[in-house]
Amino acid sequence: MSVDERVPAAPRTAAPPVSVPVCPRVSRRTRAVAVIAPALLTVALGLWGIRRQNSMWGDEAVTYQLAHRDLSQMWRTAQHVDLVHALHYALMHEIFGVFGGGLMTLRLPSVLAMSVAAAGVGLLGLRLAGPRAGLMAGLVFPLLPQVQQYAQEGRSYALVCALVTWATYALVTSAAQPARWRWALYGSTMLLACLLHEFAVLALAAHAVTLITSRAPRPVLRAWTVTAACVVAGLLPLAIASAGQSGQVAWIGRPPLVRLLGFLAMAAVGVACARAPLGVRGTLGVTGTLGVRAPLGARGALGAWGTLEGRGSVGLAALALPVLVLPGLLLLIASPLKPLFVDRYVLYSSIGFALLLGAWMDHFLRLRPSSRAVWVAAVVALAALIPSSLHLRTPQARSTDVVAIGAAVGKEGRPGDGLLYLSGRHRVWTEANAQDTRFLTDLALARDPVSSNTLAGIELPAQDIAARMLEFDRIVAVRAPADAHSPSDPREEAKASTLRRFFHEYGTTHVVGARVTVYVRDPGLSPTAAPGSGRP
Repeated sequence: MSVDERVPAAPRTAAPPVSVPVCPRVSRRTRAVAVIAPALLTVALGLWGIRRQNSMWGDEAVTYQLAHRDLSQMWRTAQHVDLVHALHYALMHEIFGVFGGGLMTLRLPSVLAMSVAAAGVGLLGLRLAGPRAGLMAGLVFPLLPQVQQYAQEGRSYALVCALVTWATYALVTSAAQPARWRWALYGSTMLLACLLHEFAVLALAAHAVTLITSRAPRPVLRAWTVTAACVVAGLLPLAIASAGQSGQVAWIGRPPLVRLLGFLAMAAVGVACARAPLGVRGTLGVTGTLGVRAPLGARGALGAWGTLEGRGSVGLAALALPVLVLPGLLLLIASPLKPLFVDRYVLYSSIGFALLLGAWMDHFLRLRPSSRAVWVAAVVALAALIPSSLHLRTPQARSTDVVAIGAAVGKEGRPGDGLLYLSGRHRVWTEANAQDTRFLTDLALARDPVSSNTLAGIELPAQDIAARMLEFDRIVAVRAPADAHSPSDPREEAKASTLRRFFHEYGTTHVVGARVTVYVRDPGLSPTAAPGSGRP
């Protein structure tokens, strides 16, 4: 008998059944556990040490400052700076108006958003690979160090991650059961994610790869293309307007080696997990029989996964691997032209990693259900996460601590002292608490941040700054740990040269991310003291 004659005759029931139930038959209780348990774990980890010893880092300080302005001021400021985050600031403004503008209110939305993302990861894993895989993926997600970090930050990244997670789930359901309202839900969720952070649009590329490698039917591809085009069209006005503020990301350089190796390591682990037969197979991840597929290598982790149950079949790997790898890879590819790779910009890549690792753990448990090595490995992994988890809840885990900076300025300064920021953009570090600087005179400030609709205010010309500095006998200077002012900026050069020529360092306080130095006028170079100037 020929091969062609034998293949059709092989009964589908000949393959041994896998010990994972088909997703549509999962009980409500099982589904609830896969969704609620990850959400509760995320909330618990998010609330643990959420105040970070009452510290706040620089980017959070920007959110805190702008969200306390009224909406009209916020809009005028966004015309000059941070337009890409304007929607998040407006959302936080409304939350502050209802719950108050404290540190907990600043961070709780991120905790809740990340718990919603964890619930979505659990549901995705359940749908694509069975209940245990879903539960495992959902529990892995909040344990990831980057997820723990941004679940406790007053920025938009956790919200974007939650929206991309549920947009991905909407994609799976829309592809399986096409309906206009499902595609509309997918498109609106993706658009909202993109409006909160433009780089969420890279998730569309990952979704495209998923559908193409899964050989989705043409109507599905056509509906996705139309929906994706609508998302891009909705994002385009913001992208064009914010292009004029591209100087805001000028600080991004080549990817640090540690972060680059971290990305590559996660991608490698994801590819390795994808080589295993990861659970449920079915038409677009919803219906069909269970099956097992032998390891196929990196290529099999994508395209060949979609062929087990016929055209249009999507496996977990075909969905998760592009989400894990592609957004970060695209930013790395663009780096030689314009460095843009920052891991938090594609935080939602963690969704793919959690899905792959959770499904692999489920696969391993099916092979060795009673192995003690499994539980030993789990305990070792959790123990390895403890130092990182503890560190993330300290002020030293962030690049700056504006609360400590402001406190140091208030402690070192005396009523009537001058206050100088090197550079002027560091003024945002002390805006969170005006009490820290209320008795000091900002020597370089011409217009404050609120009235000038900026983040750091508008400074005087260079010669006026130097003249004002000479009116004071004591100056409190705030700067980064290493001198980083631009030598081409005449204002910064005037500040630095005046300090060198007419002042000497009296004492320096080092805090996370900054130095607060008191400078005293050299007696031999001091003209008649100006009224109100302080003495050491």
